[in-house]
Amino acid sequence: MNLTSDRIRSIGWASVLLVCGAMTIALTLRVNAVKSQVYDTEKKMVWVQQDIDFLQTEFQTRSNQQALRQLNDLEFGYKAPVAGQYIEGERQLAALGMAAGPGAPQPIRYANAEKPVSQDTGSSLLAMVSPVAGATAAALSEPAPATAKGRDPERAELARDAAALGKRLARIEVAEAGQ
Repeated sequence: MNLTSDRIRSIGWASVLLVCGAMTIALTLRVNAVKSQVYDTEKKMVWVQQDIDFLQTEFQTRSNQQALRQLNDLEFGYKAPVAGQYIEGERQLAALGMAAGPGAPQPIRYANAEKPVSQDTGSSLLAMVSPVAGATAAALSEPAPATAKGRDPERAELARDAAALGKRLARIEVAEAGQ
């Protein structure tokens, strides 16, 4: 084999390029490995910073709890509930009840619709009743038939009282200073 100087030079340049390419690939892999280590270290730094923030918050909370406990002991004297303060059942709750004393207000009672539903309205709601006249809203808006006027004297008396009350409320009377 006859190697000429040009051929040797070509082989030399090819081997130099091959070595440079291999070194570039090795250097790229090394740079990527260092970048990965830097990224992992930054993640660990973020985790450590979050742990530090959590511990600072925990420390502040516990110090505030201690300050609140000291303030409670000094000012208020509140105590945590103990097991003896809880009620075991309905009987023990009923035993705590007392009869109403003299002058105590009456217990609140709720209305109960025991009347059957009227067929003419078809509604399950109770009819609205005027507190003054004692009549339903429908009866006040409709004129009463002539045959029913004389049948219910109590209702007629209530209607007269309501009209008189309306007249009294519509008039303004000035009270004198001597009265």
